[in-house]
Amino acid sequence: MKIILVKDIQGLGNGGDVVEVKNGYARNYLLPQKLAIVANDYNLTKIEALAKEAKNERAAIENKYKAAVEQLKGIELVFSRKADEHDHLFGSVSENDLVDALAAKGIEVHKSFIQLDNHIKEIGNFDVKINFTNEITASIKVNVEKE
Repeated sequence: MKIILVKDIQGLGNGGDVVEVKNGYARNYLLPQKLAIVANDYNLTKIEALAKEAKNERAAIENKYKAAVEQLKGIELVFSRKADEHDHLFGSVSENDLVDALAAKGIEVHKSFIQLDNHIKEIGNFDVKINFTNEITASIKVNVEKE
C-alpha cells in the first residue's frame, strides 16, 4: 500500500515521503496513529505542505535537543550507594536513576537516550553518553560513592 508519511519514522522515511508498506502495517498502525495518510490523488497534492510541516517539527525537536546539550555541559551526578568490601554495589545505578537525577536538576532526558552498556555496579567515576540523535550527543560524569 502506498502511503504519505505525516511524521518522521525511523527506518521508514521522513514526513512528506511517499513510501510503500505492507497493508497491515498501514491499516493497523500508521493510519490509526495518524503517522501517515493514504497516497490518493487528493493527498498527493498536499505532499509539499506535509513535508514543510514535518521539516519544521524536526527543526523544533533539534533545537530542543541542542538546548538540552547546553544544559548538560559540565554536569556531574553523584550517587551514594551501599557496597561490599570489594567496592561492588549491592544494587546498581540505572538509566532511571540518571533520568531522575537530571530531572531534579531541571533537565528532561528520556531514558532511551542514555547509552549504558550495563548498569553501573561498582564504585568509581564514569562517563555516560547521551545520544539525542546521531549528530546531537552529550556526555555527563557520574560519580558513584560508597555510602
